[in-house]
Amino acid sequence: MNKRRIGVSIYLLTVCLAALVLVGCSVQKFVPEDGYLLSKVEIKSDNKDMDVEMLKQYVRQKANSKWFSIFKVPLHTYSLAGRDTTKWINRTLKNIGEKPVIYDSIQARLSCRDLVTAMQNMGYMNAAVVLEKKYKGKKVKLEYNLLPGEPFYIRNVEYDIEDPVVEKLLGLEDSVNRGIHRGMQFTVANLNNERKRIARELHNSGFYKFNIDFIRFTADSTNSTREVDVVLRLLRYKPDNNAEETLHPRYFIGSVRHVGIGEEDTHLRKRVLDDNTIIKKGWPYRAKDLQRTYNNFAKLGALGYTNIRFTERSDTSLLDCVIHTSRRKTNSLSFQPEGTNTAGNLGAAASVTWTNRNLFRGSEQFSVELRGAYEAITGLEGYQNHNYTEFGLETKLEFPHFLAPFLSWSFRRNSLAKSELSVSFDMQNRPEFHRRVFSAAWRYKWNDVGHHAAYRLDLLDLNYIYMPWISSTFKREYLDNVGSRNAILKYNYEDMFLAKIGFGVNYNNGIRAFRANFETSGNLLNAVSHIAKSKKNGNGQYTLFNIAYAQYVKFDIDYLRIYQFDKHNTLALHASLGIAYPYGNSKVLPFEKRYFSGGANSVRGWNVRGLGPGKFKGTNGSIDFINQTGDMKLDLNAEYRTFLFWKIDGAVFLDAGNIWTLRNYQEQPGGMFVLKDFYKQIAVAYGIGLRLNFGYFIMRFDFGMKAINPAYETSKEHYAILNPNLKRDFAFHFAVGLPF
Repeated sequence: MNKRRIGVSIYLLTVCLAALVLVGCSVQKFVPEDGYLLSKVEIKSDNKDMDVEMLKQYVRQKANSKWFSIFKVPLHTYSLAGRDTTKWINRTLKNIGEKPVIYDSIQARLSCRDLVTAMQNMGYMNAAVVLEKKYKGKKVKLEYNLLPGEPFYIRNVEYDIEDPVVEKLLGLEDSVNRGIHRGMQFTVANLNNERKRIARELHNSGFYKFNIDFIRFTADSTNSTREVDVVLRLLRYKPDNNAEETLHPRYFIGSVRHVGIGEEDTHLRKRVLDDNTIIKKGWPYRAKDLQRTYNNFAKLGALGYTNIRFTERSDTSLLDCVIHTSRRKTNSLSFQPEGTNTAGNLGAAASVTWTNRNLFRGSEQFSVELRGAYEAITGLEGYQNHNYTEFGLETKLEFPHFLAPFLSWSFRRNSLAKSELSVSFDMQNRPEFHRRVFSAAWRYKWNDVGHHAAYRLDLLDLNYIYMPWISSTFKREYLDNVGSRNAILKYNYEDMFLAKIGFGVNYNNGIRAFRANFETSGNLLNAVSHIAKSKKNGNGQYTLFNIAYAQYVKFDIDYLRIYQFDKHNTLALHASLGIAYPYGNSKVLPFEKRYFSGGANSVRGWNVRGLGPGKFKGTNGSIDFINQTGDMKLDLNAEYRTFLFWKIDGAVFLDAGNIWTLRNYQEQPGGMFVLKDFYKQIAVAYGIGLRLNFGYFIMRFDFGMKAINPAYETSKEHYAILNPNLKRDFAFHFAVGLPF
């Protein structure tokens, strides 16, 4: 770094420090004369078992929020405002900023009380909190020092069940069927979990009126030994204070009726309503049947609202069930425009979708989507047309259940599943070629709500790729020329047939997300070809209707972990790995199944399809999007996200990854995966992002820079972070939604 750069850096640093000092001084004008600015709040404990992060929720006053957990920009923005609220600049600064948090001793005292109660509920009956206040000028820092002491444990357990029917039904006379045992840590959570467990089992056994208030605990502690004797008492049924105690009533379903809200017709067949109703006449009342019925009706797209009510028949133990439903609008039309940016080529796309939500009066959803796209391609010489156009038509028919033979009625009824048939045609016209893709698929989708999981089974997915026209220039320079012939390129500009099956699972609990997908293609066709002893074409491939079919196996796995520091700051860690291998009838993966790196959801220092494979440098031609693809992909990402102001969020990120080939293709030197060398070929990028967060969608702007470029092993460009060049290393990405 030369002397001029050093001088500029020192000047900028001095200006920033001076600005921070001036802003810090301006904060004081909003602090009362006898008050203190709450600068920092900490919770500390020497007990390693204490969940300090969880206990932060009991602190009533927290310091002003920070950008990236470091900079109190919202506070300083507020402090730049003057006291005259008639001026728009002062109102604006206060609206986008954050008012100073003034220390309140009453709130601090209540926080200590709440922390003690929370620790006692965790079994630390002798817990205490010492509040330490550290003053510095007009600021105060609070430290809540937790002194939990030793935990208490359960010594003896007694279950006093006053209803013999309930006791026998749940088997509570046997300690094996009890949820509280000798030696357990004495915590409110353990006691409440047992109350909820007993109530849940009774709710699913006909006890419609039972609630957890009928279960009470008494505890007798021996302070010297830190042991507690616990008695669980289940009271007899008593609807009000003036009523006599009786055994808990057990209810059965007397009747089930379906009624449209406002007596309107749902336009659904009666059998559809009956099949999705888990509540049945003569069965005991069960809360799980109620929830499953709600879930089943929620998946019926033809319905907009469901309300289930139970009415007790006088002097009986029967419940009459009435299911009220409302009908959604059957037909709808939607329009969705979008802007596109493919490797710097700007364009636009739009789609129009017509949907019928009740095609055969069974809540079958039928949709037709028309899509068109246009892109102005630059930097392409020797071709008649410099534009890209695309037109597509897709139809889908979705059934709200498993549509398959050999499945039991109970399985169909209890599974939150959908069956989908789709047929589509896509027409792409580029300056280099014209391409047509015809697809048809039959798949199943189902959810496991209790375990936050969703599944997808592609029973059969057929794709026919047809190349009706290839530019003579493109063919001469890249397909027929011996000096530039590319096996990967040539394979992907021939007619092709894909017949694949696949399975995918998606788990997401809000903190962790996991996705895995597996697919394979051509195996069944290859087996038939061998059995029939079919002849191969000139390229040594079996064909179907004189069209070679692809054969490969592909596996992808994706993991995301979110760390929530506070309501404004989170850290997202992401990793994904994909491997695909062509074999049998294929030596090269189809282009749609190959991996690429770079872009808005990958290593953001590179443009889409601009990185790899391995240390491959690419060429200066117009078709690097073919060469810069691979059979294997690795992505590692870390992104710190923070709230800035209004609806604007910020992010800083660090990305790493690359793609590789599993075979040594002559056209991609340095691109093959080698275990002992691959880590040297991992590209690294860093950058910042701005997001417009409107809740239901997010517009994202990411600015990435190359840090380590594997395409250059010895030159200064390898460690681009030490020799930054904005023109060479910068990449801008615009996208909708978070990257992962």
